[in-house]
Amino acid sequence: MEADTQEITPGIHLVHKTVGRSSFDVVRAFKRRAFAAGQKKLALGHGGTLDPFAEGLLLVLAGQATRLMELMHPLPKTYLAEVAWGVETDTCDLHGQVVGEGDASGLDAARLDAALAPFLGWCDQIPPATSAKKIDGEAAYKKAHRGEAVEMKPCRVYLHAARWTAHDLPRASTLELTCRGGFYVRSLARELGRSLGCGAHLKALRRTAIGPWNDPGEGREQRIEGDALLPWCATRLLTDEEADHLAHGRAIAAGETLPPAWLLPAGFPDPGSPLRALHQGRLVALLRPSEGGLRTLANLRGGL
Repeated sequence: MEADTQEITPGIHLVHKTVGRSSFDVVRAFKRRAFAAGQKKLALGHGGTLDPFAEGLLLVLAGQATRLMELMHPLPKTYLAEVAWGVETDTCDLHGQVVGEGDASGLDAARLDAALAPFLGWCDQIPPATSAKKIDGEAAYKKAHRGEAVEMKPCRVYLHAARWTAHDLPRASTLELTCRGGFYVRSLARELGRSLGCGAHLKALRRTAIGPWNDPGEGREQRIEGDALLPWCATRLLTDEEADHLAHGRAIAAGETLPPAWLLPAGFPDPGSPLRALHQGRLVALLRPSEGGLRTLANLRGGL
C-alpha cells in the first residue's frame, strides 16, 4: 500500500477487500489518505460492491476515473463461491437466519453439474432482500434491517460460465463462475438449493477478477492508468492538434482506430463500449461517432 501521506494518483486502483469490511470502508480509507495528503476534493468511488462477508478484488476509482464507473458494470466478473448445502437463510449467506432445511445426502457431482445448466445465459433473478437494490429510492437492505417487509422484483442477469471445482458432500461445494455485473451469487446459491430440494446458502465468496484485472492479493494495491485503462475499447491515437480540438468541444475526423488490446470472453454480451482517445500515453477522452467525425462523450480533463 502507498504511505498514508502520499498523494493518491488519479486512475483505477486494484485493491483486495478483506472479509468483514464493506466496500465503502475501503473507499473511506482512501478518503482518509487523500485528506492526509491535502487532496480534500479528490473524487473517489468504487466500481462494484462486495458484501462484507466476501473478499477479493475491489476497484477504487480516483479523480477523473470516477467518470468511468458505469463502464465497469457490464464487464465479466469472476468469483469463487463456497455453497453450503442443507440450509437456506433469509440473507442467502452464512450470517442470515435459517428459513429452511433439507436433506442433502443424495447430492452427487452429476446432479450438481445438471443443476447449473438452467442458470447459464440470461435469466430472471430475484435479488436478496438484504441487497443494495433500490426500492423507492432506498437500498433494500436498509428496509430489511428495520424489519420492514421487502418484496424484490426479478432482474435480468447474465451468467456466462460456471463449474464446480471441488465437493465436500453433503456439506459444501466450491463453484467458479463468471457473470455480468448485477448478478447475485447469493441468489444463485439459494436457487440451486431450491432446485435440488435441499436448501443452500453462500458460505464464502471471493472475487478473483473484473474484466482484464485480477485480485492483487491481501495487503497489495495496483494502480491502472494510461493505455492500461479500458483495454476492451477500441483506441483512437490523437495528435496534439486533435487533442486540442476535443478539449474545446470540436469534432475530429474518424481516422484510424486500433482494435481492443483485451478481448471479452467469446460469447459474452457486448457492453457497447465507447472509443477511447489516447494522447501521449494518457487517456484524455471517451469518444462517440457523430456527423462529421468523432465527438467527446466524456472529457477526462488532465488525462489519466
